[in-house]
Amino acid sequence: MTTKIETEGRVRLVTTPATITQEKEAWILHFPRFGEEGTHFHTYGLLTPYFKGLAEGRLMGTRCVNTKCPISNGKGELWLPPRADCPDCHQPMQWQEVRKPEGYVYAYTYVERGGAGLEIECPYYQIDVKIEGVGTIIKSYLLDRKPIKIGDRVRAVFRTGAQATHTCLDLGWELVE
Repeated sequence: MTTKIETEGRVRLVTTPATITQEKEAWILHFPRFGEEGTHFHTYGLLTPYFKGLAEGRLMGTRCVNTKCPISNGKGELWLPPRADCPDCHQPMQWQEVRKPEGYVYAYTYVERGGAGLEIECPYYQIDVKIEGVGTIIKSYLLDRKPIKIGDRVRAVFRTGAQATHTCLDLGWELVE
């Protein structure tokens, strides 16, 4: 059965929610993506804290704290989406919450027709968001359908509780007026 998640006249998701099991610290998704053909199983492994954070309404990133890292020297920038290990020194990254999940539209695409398996109702804006203090740019979608421009301010919106999909779709953005 497909569940339609409404957001008051905004962009909505048309998806079948995944169920979650946990093995040690890692979430395992049981995603009924293929209907009667079967369930897709996927683990988030060391990135589980990111998806748990989304389900709790928190945006989590990672940073390198290895003082011997040739690039960060232990003072690495925050990464979103997160990395389990530093791409420069290959040591484990440290988790940190983004305290003010707001930023601006760095780039965008207006999607009028999605491909097979798209779980967002078209049309919608796919956006790249630059957040102050974060060294990378995160890609997501805009809940609003109003025309936008590069530089528009946005803030994170989370799908939590019964609306959570336990995927990256639990993070969307809305315009800051």
